[in-house]
Amino acid sequence: MTTADQNFSRPGAVDLSGLTAQASAQAPSRSGGGYVVEVTEAGFEQLAQQSMLYPVVLLLVSGRDASGQQLTTDLSELVNAQQGRLQLGIVDVDTQPRIAQALRVSAVPTALALIAGQLVPLFQGTRDKADVSAVVDQIVEIAVANGLTGRAQPQPAPARAASADADAAEAPDPRFAAADDALGRGDYQAAVAEFDKLLASNPRDAEALAGRAQAALLARTADADESVLRTAQASPDDIDAQLAAADFELLMGRADDAFDRLVGVVRRTTDDDRERVRVRLVELFETLAPTDPAVKKGRRALSMALF
Repeated sequence: MTTADQNFSRPGAVDLSGLTAQASAQAPSRSGGGYVVEVTEAGFEQLAQQSMLYPVVLLLVSGRDASGQQLTTDLSELVNAQQGRLQLGIVDVDTQPRIAQALRVSAVPTALALIAGQLVPLFQGTRDKADVSAVVDQIVEIAVANGLTGRAQPQPAPARAASADADAAEAPDPRFAAADDALGRGDYQAAVAEFDKLLASNPRDAEALAGRAQAALLARTADADESVLRTAQASPDDIDAQLAAADFELLMGRADDAFDRLVGVVRRTTDDDRERVRVRLVELFETLAPTDPAVKKGRRALSMALF
């Protein structure tokens, strides 16, 4: 990609209509946390539509190719740092081969930009983080030059890890239909209320607990930006500021930072203040899989801080 690529309405752009027509239903992609989503055929049309508001970077990778792991991490961090000016979609070519075919991608990792519904190649193969950062900055500049100034909505981190076979077989749970509908509308408070109804009848429902924790996180961070981190740094004894900063860090995929922050507050507080922070920290643990290393580390640190 070069600085000359300022106009995306040019011959040679890939026609995406065939791929979007293949999607059986418009459905959101699963989230990777922050401004990163996992792309499926069912969610591709929605992603293409979003590219009319802000650029979408597509990174095609394979779970069998270790070379793409660091690139995925670097690109995720750089996109999250842009605070919604663009979104990153991760395409696993092993599970989504028709997307790779439609995008004419024959090797991984490959990065593409989807801007105003048109596809533009970025690079193929691995790149160091500085090079990737320059590409991300240029995409944002070009998007602004073309009038794409919308902002993506942050997504929660995955609630739990699952095997590829389980994911493929998983069907929507009708218990969560009302909550899912509220989430789809962006009404996070309504989603929290729907999860509360489920928990009233079964307080130990792990999926409902995870869903409620994610919905509550999205509700609290709907208008958050990096200023909450500066406020927390300037006011280390302000519990509300520390809670807000931890929420934002978790939303950005920085679970270790979020958990370490609140464990530190637990150590510095007593009585009601300590309990308030402990409850929030336990709720944030619920947004991730119980087996997530950050959760395991955070729970151990919390236990040591309390006892």
